[in-house]
Amino acid sequence: MPTIKDVARKAGVSVGTVSRVLANNETVKHPLKLKVQAAMKELDYKPNLAARALRTNSIDVIGLIVPDLTNPFFAQLAQNVEMEAAKRSHSVMVANSHDDAETEGTQISALLDRAVRGIIIVATAAGKNLKRADVPIISLDRRFGNYPLIATDHYDGSQKIADHLHALGHRRIAYIAGPLSMDVAQSRREGFVKRIEALSTPDDPIELTVHEGQFDYDAGEELGRTILANASANARPTAIAAASDQQAIGVLRCARDLKLDVPKDLSVAGFDDITLASLVVPRLTTLRQPIEALALAAVEQIFETMSASNDKAIAGEVVLRESTASP
Repeated sequence: MPTIKDVARKAGVSVGTVSRVLANNETVKHPLKLKVQAAMKELDYKPNLAARALRTNSIDVIGLIVPDLTNPFFAQLAQNVEMEAAKRSHSVMVANSHDDAETEGTQISALLDRAVRGIIIVATAAGKNLKRADVPIISLDRRFGNYPLIATDHYDGSQKIADHLHALGHRRIAYIAGPLSMDVAQSRREGFVKRIEALSTPDDPIELTVHEGQFDYDAGEELGRTILANASANARPTAIAAASDQQAIGVLRCARDLKLDVPKDLSVAGFDDITLASLVVPRLTTLRQPIEALALAAVEQIFETMSASNDKAIAGEVVLRESTASP
């Protein structure tokens, strides 16, 4: 197995230069860096991560903690974080907190003990601040303590969905919020409600009802049934906007059971644009979260100095599909 000395000999440089290349030290000039990398490739040299961790107090691994890997949005987010880390020759260690604050705290400690380069965390609803760590910690999607937050502009995204339904002519609308213990759910609810209130006028009033449930399929189906089952055709909403695609897909399932045609009898809109949103029938109109941009921004901030890290809100876009139409 080739050693770092073999690489240095092959490239005609010192062992120290090879070490600086492995550590991505910017003092190594680019042509020299390419020469060392070519030697490593030719020799099929694999750096000893354990030894490097002892020398540098860190390894080429980023920790990622998510609340629920069975949630398609978080699975897509994790995949994109892995892709961005790989571009920087880093791997990702993914942990599932199961939306439990105690588990989350244990996972953070375990990642810090393993000397990871940094930690990206989608916090639980009860996520608490952590004493300042020696590595960057970035909040992703949900705020974690006082750490920098990278997130979709949830408020703006919900306003865009409200504008879309209003432009189609809907004036009886129901909104299914996520659990309001979460800042994300609060932002989405507030954005939608405030926009509908602004659009409603005495001459052109909008009837809006607001409901709350978990960000999952079952909540969407159950609340959809509550909203639709006991209302006459002249009283039920002509549109339901949900705070997540999973909720919206649950509403689609409920509408089918109740023999309601979507979008002829009922328009349905979601939020997230998970992969399943484009596969259900009818395909779901939704607010697309910029997952690639979120992952890129989070990974980039891991490589920034901690003082340079700051909050970043990224706008989403409405994806128009077959689940919404004029009433």
